[in-house]
Amino acid sequence: MCGIFACHRHPDVKKFKPTALKLAKTIRHRGPDWILCHERLSIVGVGGSHSAYLDAKAHSHTKRKPESGAQPLTNKDETIILAVNGEIYNHRLIRKSLKHTYHFKTTSDCEVVIPLYMEYDIEAPKHLDGMFSWVLYDKTQDRTIAARDPIGITTLYQGWNSKQPDSVYFGSELKCLHTVCDTIIAFPPGHIYDSKTGQTTRYFEPKWWDPKNVPTTPVNLKTLRAALERSVRKRLMAEVPYGVLLSGGLDSSLVASIAQRETLRLKKRALELNGGQPLEEDPDKMDRGEGLVGIDDENNLSTMTYLPQLNSFSIGLPGAPDNEAALEVAKFLGTKHHIMTFTIEDGLNALSDVIYHLETYDVTTIRASTPMYLLSRKIKAMGIKMVLSGEGSDEIFGGYLYFSGAPDKNSFHEECVRRVENLHLADCLRANKSTAAWGLEARVPFLDEDFLETSMGIDPADKMITKEHIEKYILRKAFDTTDEPETEAYLPDKILWRQKEQFSDGVGYGWIDSLKDSAEIHVTDEMMQNPKPEWGGDIPDTKEAYWYRCMFDEHFPPHCASTVMRWTPKWSKSTDPSGRAIATHQQKYNDA
Repeated sequence: MCGIFACHRHPDVKKFKPTALKLAKTIRHRGPDWILCHERLSIVGVGGSHSAYLDAKAHSHTKRKPESGAQPLTNKDETIILAVNGEIYNHRLIRKSLKHTYHFKTTSDCEVVIPLYMEYDIEAPKHLDGMFSWVLYDKTQDRTIAARDPIGITTLYQGWNSKQPDSVYFGSELKCLHTVCDTIIAFPPGHIYDSKTGQTTRYFEPKWWDPKNVPTTPVNLKTLRAALERSVRKRLMAEVPYGVLLSGGLDSSLVASIAQRETLRLKKRALELNGGQPLEEDPDKMDRGEGLVGIDDENNLSTMTYLPQLNSFSIGLPGAPDNEAALEVAKFLGTKHHIMTFTIEDGLNALSDVIYHLETYDVTTIRASTPMYLLSRKIKAMGIKMVLSGEGSDEIFGGYLYFSGAPDKNSFHEECVRRVENLHLADCLRANKSTAAWGLEARVPFLDEDFLETSMGIDPADKMITKEHIEKYILRKAFDTTDEPETEAYLPDKILWRQKEQFSDGVGYGWIDSLKDSAEIHVTDEMMQNPKPEWGGDIPDTKEAYWYRCMFDEHFPPHCASTVMRWTPKWSKSTDPSGRAIATHQQKYNDA
């Protein structure tokens, strides 16, 4: 995971440099190494961490070892300079398919962006499979290019200063931009910016992106299953210890199940390729996920690292439904499970820090992010640098319980598309920033481009919640091996068919109740009747929302609010985004 801070055409580079250093330090958590203006936590192409001050008039960098993934990355004559946040999963294939010979300086997955730009110009992002934000400077053209992955899994913001009309700023987080920019936007996912034209254009244009193109293809369960398996397998590309976030719900449990199968398959294959001889295993290194080999794209032994026993992690209040379900899944799969319990006081004490890192005041995001933030700290302390997570499934398959109110399949599909399009302002933002706050990286298999093409191309009639079909029925059915006696079960039936819990509910119902109670203490009726003038029309409709907005204002000026999206469920009279507030969930909550 990395942090980017870049400026194109600053009017006084020398004078600005001390400020740039100070601003870059605000995102140091994203890559806890020595910092100038670019932070990098190495995941692929591990090596020494270096720094780059990216500006159209000046840049600085230090030499690095050829195998290193340290940034900035440059071409042979150093006329192209690149800073990247993310992972490129198809980098090996890109290296093999380039039209022209390119001298690679590193083994970093991200370096392929440079030759792609040299061959395809602003079409380069179309060839990338991964999660990424990057800023590239072409010295020969005095040109800056910036791009973000199709869904916005990694965060990126763009800003301007009205007193510097020729300058454009880019940052991984708001906190490194808001003091130098008076206008900031969330850089749109699936887009590329070109300083030569000053235009930001869309490069990601799948057919399903237009909600009016309602699919009619019936679901193929085996195709759906295979697509998710490929996606998880792809995201196990790592040279560092990794694990899985396991809430015990359907999505994270499926990811954990597939990851465990792949981990065991890799170990078996490595043994075979080693002539059946045991691999050298240092117990101390194994605990850190080191000392073992993996398999590369051509099924050969490689330096890819994987854990001998997959680590899984869950969090909740004492007795939380998620922790109980997660432990059951972990025992079934054979993962090494770590349960973290937190107290309500722990969560409340962390709220201001969570909002500072999340850079939002959306109620749902804050509720769910707080436990994830607390868990990420523990995971990173164990030496784990990357985790798989289940974000995106509910948007793709209409898994939120309010989808039960969709009047028809067209409306159902339109809402799925809207939710996927806005993931960069909600669940992707939560997963990225809750983990990056501690230098941890979250990868999200459900948002793989190929998997999206498969899953978003399914007739929404097959996804709808009915009396016969629970939410995400087709996803559950795709991994139901009841009729496949030769196939080992992916999950216990009670987990595979467990009803949806929102993460903020699953960690313990007392969590949301305590947030509401605390908001009642901090926000009076008079305050609700007299919102701050600078909020304009974006007025909180609950005391909890008001409380979060006030904490947001303590960290960020009013012009940052334009990057925040608040939402409430459609087809529901309730304004509370909690799953329990939906009528179909009410009885379950009452019985809890």
